[in-house]
Amino acid sequence: MASHSSFFNELVDAEPFFVMAGPNVIESEDHILKMARQIKFVTDQFDLKLIFKSSFDKANRTSALSFRGPGLEEGLRILEKVKTTFGLPVVTDVHEIHQCEPVGRIADVIQIPAFLCRQTDLLVAAAKTGRVVNIKKGQFCAPSVMVNSAEKVRLAGNPNILVCERGTGFGYNDLIVDPRNLEWLREAKCPVVADITHSLQQPAGRKLEGGGVASGGLRELIPCIGRVCVAVGVDGIFMEVHDNPLRAPVDSPTQWPLRNLKALLEELIVISKVTKGKEKFRIDLRPVEEDF
Repeated sequence: MASHSSFFNELVDAEPFFVMAGPNVIESEDHILKMARQIKFVTDQFDLKLIFKSSFDKANRTSALSFRGPGLEEGLRILEKVKTTFGLPVVTDVHEIHQCEPVGRIADVIQIPAFLCRQTDLLVAAAKTGRVVNIKKGQFCAPSVMVNSAEKVRLAGNPNILVCERGTGFGYNDLIVDPRNLEWLREAKCPVVADITHSLQQPAGRKLEGGGVASGGLRELIPCIGRVCVAVGVDGIFMEVHDNPLRAPVDSPTQWPLRNLKALLEELIVISKVTKGKEKFRIDLRPVEEDF
């Protein structure tokens, strides 16, 4: 098996955590370059490792009429411009096997969507690019499933793996974040990422005028989930950020306002400095005598 890449080791060593952040989907070249510049400006103030995130195609939108993005070729061109302009690594998601090879030429991290986290052929194709593979835990999966998903990537010759918590289905139109998952995901033997924005989605929970549904969300609880995840001791924070969330064409209810990014990261860094969440707590079960 190949050894860990130098970039993967940078993520492992990132303190107090690395950040994957950006708008959900590529809306235009100008917008993406603006967002990359402004998010980088914020994370640089805290010396945080930033991987810029955006999608070229949202293939699993609730409605066939929803905006999906510019597509593979144009999307990768724009993400490559982010890399050359700002020197930032980028992460984007793939939905089909044939996308992995061209995405791997540009993206530093290939993301496997939660709905596809068990798709063996997709995981293997992503693995064969040699890039870091970020596997999102399916909303329908126990954390133990991610042990097998990570192993599929390893067996394909790639040890550069991240696993990502993004909530668990709770009834028909809601998700919850079980903090225990953040501990159990470590059984996959790779860094753990917490998606603190998608975790607050309410899938197909919003009825539209004229019929149909769209995903809702609980943006106001993003700081709550962020605090919990950092206190438990995750290695990375994933969050979708937008300069005008109310007008975002995808996942508007769960994109974090760019205006509030600095304040939230500042608080999460403070929490990270007092928690020992990344350390295994040693439980002592010896009986207690009268004096101890």
